[in-house]
Amino acid sequence: MKIRFEGLTKRFPNRNKKIKAEVVAVDHFTFEIPDGKLVGLLGPSGCGKSTALNLICGLETPTEGRIFFDEDDVTDIPAESRGVGMVFQSYALYPHLNVRKNIMFPLQNLKGEQKLTKEQMESKAMEAARIVQIEELMDRKPNEMSGGQQQRVAIARALVKMPRVLLLDEPLSNLDARLRIQTREEIKRIQNETKITTVFVTHDQEEAMSISDLIVVMKDGAIHQIGKPQEVYDQPANLFVAKFLGTPPINVFTGRIEGGKLLIGDEEILGKDYVKDTPDQEVYIGIRPEGFVLREGKDGALDGKAGVFSGKLLAIEVMGRDTSVVFSHGSSEIEGTRHRAIVSSDNRIDPDSEKVFFDLNPKKVFVFSKESQERLL
Repeated sequence: MKIRFEGLTKRFPNRNKKIKAEVVAVDHFTFEIPDGKLVGLLGPSGCGKSTALNLICGLETPTEGRIFFDEDDVTDIPAESRGVGMVFQSYALYPHLNVRKNIMFPLQNLKGEQKLTKEQMESKAMEAARIVQIEELMDRKPNEMSGGQQQRVAIARALVKMPRVLLLDEPLSNLDARLRIQTREEIKRIQNETKITTVFVTHDQEEAMSISDLIVVMKDGAIHQIGKPQEVYDQPANLFVAKFLGTPPINVFTGRIEGGKLLIGDEEILGKDYVKDTPDQEVYIGIRPEGFVLREGKDGALDGKAGVFSGKLLAIEVMGRDTSVVFSHGSSEIEGTRHRAIVSSDNRIDPDSEKVFFDLNPKKVFVFSKESQERLL
């Protein structure tokens, strides 16, 4: 089932009574979540992603706009009638009930034609448990299980009624790093098996990029970019998106376009064809860590010329497959920033060198307007 937003807006009264302006948590959302896809709402804390989830499930009422499930307008339909399954960050399991009864709980409230017998409820609970692979835990109580197992119980409880939409609000934040990876893989497997349209809220860009079919990057209640994870990473719409996606983060320098040249300091970093027909101006230049190509010759010189970009070498961190080259540069966006280039560990770098030299992969270099911070090229 597809979900469509038309001008969806949510404003809250400002808690500071001296400020009359309302707080805009969701600002005119107009887009569509395709049927059967897993979509990640991604952004920093306070960007409005959890409010958007609450609007979808009916826990919040929009100030403006409409929400559609397929062609059905559900804006004014109460939460319990929307056919939505919700998984909270805290799991919200009943500690005095075993796994079976926790999963069955939503079925016990069904009335009329939907009312089920005990045998039917147990059958549906077992099927939900099978999907999340916890059949052997049905008689345990929450305090007898690990965090990852409790998370699976919460997902099974949300799935037991086979909802039209599955909503996950920061579902992995309480798990340790290794368990997060395992559980997010399980969420993707479950979504592929059930084909339920799923909305996944997270501030962790690695989580969102690893399992989402589409990501929606948000800031201050507004959508900054929507697209497939790799496409958004490779083609960020603005400086915020470029900074938010990527580990290690993108390196940002102040630069300029001058006479058809792209310059950082006095170094022309890319050929003239890259910025031709672009007016002279001050810009921000973002370079992904993997966009640096190390020049290992003396003073970076190979074939009679040095690398197009250089920095002061600060440290070399060998991380097995890759090496992180840490350096500084006078044109950093923020003075004193330590930059990172990720290169193959096959490179041999003299730790006593004062400078390090690079060529650049043009596909990993992005130019942004210094005024609007939108991407120029």
